[in-house]
Amino acid sequence: MGITIGRYTFEGPYSFSSSLEDKAGVYAILCDAGEEFRVIDVGESAIVRTRVETHDRKDCWTRNCSTSPKYAAHYTPGMQQQGRMRIEQEIRDAYDPPCGKA
Repeated sequence: MGITIGRYTFEGPYSFSSSLEDKAGVYAILCDAGEEFRVIDVGESAIVRTRVETHDRKDCWTRNCSTSPKYAAHYTPGMQQQGRMRIEQEIRDAYDPPCGKA
């Protein structure tokens, strides 16, 4: 299973964060909008599953999604944090997710 977000292929979307792996990557929080998914948040971490499961913006995810949020990850083995942050920013700029605004 996979989903394209921007120019990146993400694994998912998954109904449960436990389906994510604890490895480096960029994660997307999605909301099922019928025919497609809407990006409601995006971030990066060296340990994606743990970051998503302990995230401080979970309340924002539920406020901005009338169904249960879905989870997807683009894993980036060997990429440093700066590279993951570039991907995160590119997706943020393209989709303007409601959660995680400065």
